[in-house]
Amino acid sequence: MSDIMLEIKDLRVNYGGIAAVQGASLKIERGSIVTLIGANGAGKSSIIRSVAGLNTHVQGDILYSRKKGDAPESIRGLRPENMVRRGISLSPEGRRILPHLTVEENLMLGAYTRSDKAEIAKDKELVYQLFPRLKERSWQKGGTLSGGEQQMLAVGRALMIRPNLIMLDEPSLGLAPLLVREIFSIIKRIHESGVTVLLVEQNAYAALNVADYAYILEVGKITLEGTGKELLSNPQVRAAYLGG
Repeated sequence: MSDIMLEIKDLRVNYGGIAAVQGASLKIERGSIVTLIGANGAGKSSIIRSVAGLNTHVQGDILYSRKKGDAPESIRGLRPENMVRRGISLSPEGRRILPHLTVEENLMLGAYTRSDKAEIAKDKELVYQLFPRLKERSWQKGGTLSGGEQQMLAVGRALMIRPNLIMLDEPSLGLAPLLVREIFSIIKRIHESGVTVLLVEQNAYAALNVADYAYILEVGKITLEGTGKELLSNPQVRAAYLGG
């Protein structure tokens, strides 16, 4: 029997007169990696921003169950800090680190809703184990890091809330192939630590290779879904997203 952590029902997101998401529905099983694939402007980021509480004027529903056995509750319209307190974190597209703060200060911002100092320190060391380069540069200003290091910092900051669900928005965007492989290796390690992952990614091949389940989004609508392996071998997906 499946254990659904997050269920999005008939989600609709409008920006002015533009319908960014047009009735999308999807489910995320606890302990899985789920990926959203689609072209620029398909509505992928709008979906995860809605889950994070950054889009407030949405229709439909978002149901979330924090722990196994908990009854799902509607979280639609809650403020971002309330999502964070429920164990939902976001590493946003474009990284959005604070360039004038050090690596360590950026990481500590991720724990702003927490007061358990000893556990925060433990989680910071876990982030440094996951990203040794961040530990080497803990004193450095965020803005002086390379693009790959800034992406690591954005993911590390999202881990500092000790999430149940981490949402990664285009984590490989703009990175060299070697760094892309490193980021996806880290995504797998995060997942193996027990965190559920919702991944938005334009690198369809890499995303489908790590995904337990995937959804294809086109102009605000989900047009196809299946396991990562199923969609990797689907001729329609191969033609549109995998170069044939």
